[in-house]
Amino acid sequence: MAAGLKTATVELLKRFNRAFPQFYEQFVSSEIQLQNLRLAYQLYKTKKAVIEIKPEGNRSALHFAYRNQSFLLSDIFGVLAAYGLTIHSLSLYGQINPPMLVFVKLVVSRGGKALSEKTADNTCRAIREALAGRYEVEEMLSVEFNLNAGLEKVETEFYVDPVFHLPALLIEADNQPGLFYKVMYAIWQEDLLVVNANLLVWRGRTRLILYLLGPNESLIPEYLGHKIADGMRERLLGGLY
Repeated sequence: MAAGLKTATVELLKRFNRAFPQFYEQFVSSEIQLQNLRLAYQLYKTKKAVIEIKPEGNRSALHFAYRNQSFLLSDIFGVLAAYGLTIHSLSLYGQINPPMLVFVKLVVSRGGKALSEKTADNTCRAIREALAGRYEVEEMLSVEFNLNAGLEKVETEFYVDPVFHLPALLIEADNQPGLFYKVMYAIWQEDLLVVNANLLVWRGRTRLILYLLGPNESLIPEYLGHKIADGMRERLLGGLY
């Protein structure tokens, strides 16, 4: 726990952290825990999704907080693809107990540079409109990408993580435009809830490890998890539609 915090803040943070998976306090820095608590308070005050893009060196950081739902990541990554943004890193922490909030940080760039103020504002507005159902992500993307084209050399694997004690789905594929959107769209189609994520991009391949809850925010039995992994692979190889 961060030194110098008021006792009341420490107690509030402890209560807040109980809604996350048991690994959260152990593996997530105090700085990020406090940042997520501040975002949760902002969400509580405004009753609206928190969507912010700020400069971070020669890139930009997108912060997002809202009640977790299976379509959220599909909408977010769809907008980023439509705006031609490159994703460099992904941090995602989701609660597994009520109120089931999710906190996402994405480091992005456009043309190798941080987003202009106008592009950042337009991106935030488009994400908000997509969540409200007023921005047709698929329609925008179909102009840029062939959504019927499957991903290349897809591998999937399901397992129950022995450290985090959560169902996990590993997805690996060759890099290509729209990859993240296609993965998250497939996750939405399976009605899965992502509560933690790891991203590695290396030598032309993207590897995502997604820690998941099943429909109705339930744990996924192992036999069903293997079926989901096989179904995801077929869906991603064959295209979205």
